[in-house]
Amino acid sequence: MTIWRVKVEVSPRSGIADPAGATIERSLPALGFENVQNVRLGKLICLEIEAENREEVEKLVADMSERFLTNPVIEDSYVEIFES
Repeated sequence: MTIWRVKVEVSPRSGIADPAGATIERSLPALGFENVQNVRLGKLICLEIEAENREEVEKLVADMSERFLTNPVIEDSYVEIFES
């Protein structure tokens, strides 16, 4: 068995309202950051999985993402997998 490090980046889908991102975007000019646009706020989930191979990890993470880590109706996810 191998330990695999996994990062799942979750963000709102394009076209879905992101009030937290909009608040950040409106606030940045007051701090001198004038050229920022399209701010989206997401979440990063880091975990370790013990599995035989990468394919098993990919299946587990896809299932976790679809059933629990994301709302597939309004969120997209990007997964990175690293062998420890």
